[in-house]
Amino acid sequence: MLLLRAIRSMMPKEERIIEQFVEQARHIVTASEALEAVMVAEPDERGERTAALKRIEKDADRVAKEAGRGLHRTFITPFDRSEIQALINALDDCIDLMDEVPRHAALYGIDSFDTPMRRMAGIIRRQAALLTEVMPLLTSITANADRILQICSQISDLEDEADEILRDSLKALIAERPEMITFLGRREVYELLEAVTDRCDDVGDLIEGITLDQA
Repeated sequence: MLLLRAIRSMMPKEERIIEQFVEQARHIVTASEALEAVMVAEPDERGERTAALKRIEKDADRVAKEAGRGLHRTFITPFDRSEIQALINALDDCIDLMDEVPRHAALYGIDSFDTPMRRMAGIIRRQAALLTEVMPLLTSITANADRILQICSQISDLEDEADEILRDSLKALIAERPEMITFLGRREVYELLEAVTDRCDDVGDLIEGITLDQA
């Protein structure tokens, strides 16, 4: 009995899982701000700001790995293990995709980020702020269900806005008839940015499902 209690005392507590979600969400906010900083940077500053975004991505990756390892060592979880792992992965993907944006821009020789790109980056920042608001509410899902579902709906609305920007920007890009490398590069950046909003929406969908199951 004493041995079992000792083992349990060394196991991560379920509250730590929510804390790690909060930490991941904060990294998404920081990454979204760093991405916007890359977009407004002068060409000679862009490398430094891209490197700053990469450092955030590495810090976030560390948290995701710790959360995954902790999940395997936890006896009791606040909700289904598969849902927890899916949340860890989706949050990590948000930052991974943001980190790809300036790298793909550099690969295709894109030397400036246009208005649609900056608008989508702004949407990502707004989604990130909502993620930092919703994560602490998971400590008491039943009591916070209404607010959690409201936030998830707002995240989804922002993803719809990004979808519309993507459609409009691709239509305008095709009408411009730029040379092929420029076309491919700008299209890829648009789609990467929209993919970030998709992953944020995936996080919201997962949280909504968990909430509806428990509320």
